[in-house]
Amino acid sequence: MRKQGQIPAVVYSSRMKNEHVAVEEKVIRAALKSNAHAILEVVLPSKKKHPVIIHQVQKDSLHGQLLHIDFLQINMKEKLDTAVAVHFIGEPIGTKEGGMLQVEMHEVMIRCMPNKLPSSLEVDISKLGIGDKLHVSDLDAGKDVEILTDPEAILVNILVAQKLDESLEPTVGETAAEEDTKVEL
Repeated sequence: MRKQGQIPAVVYSSRMKNEHVAVEEKVIRAALKSNAHAILEVVLPSKKKHPVIIHQVQKDSLHGQLLHIDFLQINMKEKLDTAVAVHFIGEPIGTKEGGMLQVEMHEVMIRCMPNKLPSSLEVDISKLGIGDKLHVSDLDAGKDVEILTDPEAILVNILVAQKLDESLEPTVGETAAEEDTKVEL
């Protein structure tokens, strides 16, 4: 199966029994690259097409080879709870001033109709200064998307870059004393 460019997969559903399928590796890689949360169509052994989203991807940790895919069948007429990537746009003022950008979350949980599923949520971080934080509540997902992640959760921080305190640096006498106590075996 893998030699023919296919990956084993399972389609999980609450409305039918789980189905084992094989999917084209190049199609899955393209979907993961463009939008890992996109709605795909999988043809089951019964020859029926079903809308699915990628639930889990198993990869070989050494080579990055795709080993197995889990899909969740979705109902296009019901709201869907899923994760969506958050993309940070711009370079924060705070990093230009010597601060350090710390990303706390790369994705958030959302609820929406499948046809309204965004590929990602974008947020401009260029105005963030040193000490500023961006919370989930600062995201604008639009009227069709409900964000389920805690609104007070922090997406990014601009941290003060820590300098080595001169009082912590060893003095010449301390380093010489340390060298005297070294034991050679």
